Amino acid sequence: MVNEFLEKGWIKFPHDPVLSKWVEQVLPSAKTSVSDPAHAEWHDCEGTWFIGVDALDNDARGRVAGSAALSGSAIEFVESHYGRLDLHKGQVSIIYPGYPRPRRGEGEAAARYRANRDAAHVDGLKPMGPNRRRQVDEPHAWILGIPLSEASADASPMALWEGSHKIMGAAFKRAVAGVPAALLARTDVTEIYQSARREVFDTCPRIELPAKPGEAYLLHRHCLHGVAPWGENASAGPDGRMIAYFRPEFTGGVAEWIESP
Repeated sequence: MVNEFLEKGWIKFPHDPVLSKWVEQVLPSAKTSVSDPAHAEWHDCEGTWFIGVDALDNDARGRVAGSAALSGSAIEFVESHYGRLDLHKGQVSIIYPGYPRPRRGEGEAAARYRANRDAAHVDGLKPMGPNRRRQVDEPHAWILGIPLSEASADASPMALWEGSHKIMGAAFKRAVAGVPAALLARTDVTEIYQSARREVFDTCPRIELPAKPGEAYLLHRHCLHGVAPWGENASAGPDGRMIAYFRPEFTGGVAEWIESP
């Protein structure tokens, strides 16, 4: 299973009763987070996306409002490969019918990229400053997606480019070759990131990864991924397509983000 993950850059876990129970317990808190005034800024794309960063009020083990700790086969797999890391407050990402519409302040080119390329990106590389230069400011160890609501397979599933983690990872290593460890987090990776991304689009298969509550999927931190548009005949309940994401950061910072398998 580890070899499959390292080869493809992603793996999906089948329905797990332990995870399903956790989903049932945290769902009320996830729903409440959407209308919390403290999270008002996360409603975007003209109401078709609740971004929900840090919206789930969990502790370092994934407990929410007295729920059980986040556990089950997916977490066991992650911890066997990467060790135990404290969890940040989870993202509650919700997509609604009509996605994608442009984000606030998003130009025409970015809106086209969102619609035609799923806004594909590698997590942790935020565009900074007026020239939108990129550096590794969030060295995530892994990305775990946990569906919280029922939705059809074409209701804006995760989209990813299989094997892209190899191309992107090699590009990041080239970008920081010879850079002292203390300067890694300030290294501009913009051009090499964009070049590697084009190579991925040309050479890696795009895969949509729908999942249901009780299932989960894990992405390699260097995997290029995004969100597919809401399908013409897609369906979901009133809560939309809701997924909790966990992306804890390496304790070894950018150096570990670059070098770890």
